[in-house]
Amino acid sequence: MMIPRCSCSRRDFLLRGLYGIGVGAGLPVILERTSATLAAQALAGTSLETHPNRILVVIELGGGNDGLNTVVPFGDAAYYRARPTLAVRERDVIRVADGVGFHPSMVGFERLYKDGLLAVVHGCGYDHPSLSHFSSMSYWHTGVPNGGEPLGWLGRLADGAYRPDARNVIVNLGPSQSLAVRGRTHSPLVFDDPERFRREGTDEEKRVIAGMSRARPTTNATLEFLSRTAQNAAASADVVREASAAYRTPVDYGTGGGLAANLQRVAGLIAAKMPTRLYYVTYAGNAFDTHVHQADLHSRLLMYTADAVRGFMEDMARLGRADEVAVMMFTEFGRRVEENGSLGTDHGTATPMFLVGRGVTGGFYARHPSLTDLDDGNLKMATDFRRVYATAIEEWLGCSDTPSILKGRFEPLGVFA
Repeated sequence: MMIPRCSCSRRDFLLRGLYGIGVGAGLPVILERTSATLAAQALAGTSLETHPNRILVVIELGGGNDGLNTVVPFGDAAYYRARPTLAVRERDVIRVADGVGFHPSMVGFERLYKDGLLAVVHGCGYDHPSLSHFSSMSYWHTGVPNGGEPLGWLGRLADGAYRPDARNVIVNLGPSQSLAVRGRTHSPLVFDDPERFRREGTDEEKRVIAGMSRARPTTNATLEFLSRTAQNAAASADVVREASAAYRTPVDYGTGGGLAANLQRVAGLIAAKMPTRLYYVTYAGNAFDTHVHQADLHSRLLMYTADAVRGFMEDMARLGRADEVAVMMFTEFGRRVEENGSLGTDHGTATPMFLVGRGVTGGFYARHPSLTDLDDGNLKMATDFRRVYATAIEEWLGCSDTPSILKGRFEPLGVFA
């Protein structure tokens, strides 16, 4: 197999990657996994998956969403004492259970909850929480708090539950690849705007990759692997652009822009029968980092989010795929119980997580953290977030090897029937 020579150093090539989308973000892992990858491919007939058609969509709300003004504990007087300005007035709360309800802008979640499609897990977090966006998000991405794990929990899930030769198991919609989807065997497709889903890099690098994608079969297993990866990336880019351009839906996803558009793109790929089983969708930037003048901004963000998720699930029903799709939503931490002096809230700890889908047993799970028994002004964890991950992995996707994927045993919550 003849491949054009590239004068760039191996280190530079690794850092830049094959593509700015998909293969690009995962290539450093690809090139360095030689024996491990090839050994996995030798076992291509094995798989842990028991629900081959099920899809998990993970939504990341970056910036630290204020859980107390999302799932409002209106029945607790301590909430109003701590937030004399920011607290949602009791008469405005969308009441869905005793003493708790949704922010009034979350009409979309109200509909999902009343239809039995929404589960709320109280007080999710981890021991010894970090108040740093970067550190805390990396812990949620890897599923190994304070552990220095190099791979993401969804990447490890893909590696453990799906055939090594399966294509496009993971799609990451966002401006760059999330650590959450980094695996050893499966390289995610990563894109933000489908119209710009094209090769990136220097002219020399593009010639190298073009040569890989056109290369003839070879007995060199490593080069053959890279050739197939390059071919898949090029073909997948075309599929993504065509599916996104062709998709039309009468369903209203709301006016939220980024999240609504990305979930509609996911719907388009599902409609196009992409083989993807794990979608990772980010809400652009640190939108939920509401230190200053939180009330109006947070209200809009919650409306955009709830409407987009409700629209997506309605679209899945329209496509006849609602029984096969579930959504999980998280943020890297909540906010402090007390409002600050700038009409906002500062970095906190425990926060609710959400699971959505027809397979969900709707309702509230775990106990709401105390608003008076605090850890330096912050909520104490009620649920280790990895229990929610385990719930999605084991109960929804049917993969029983959660201890190796999550680096420990975490009991599922019984959310999925």
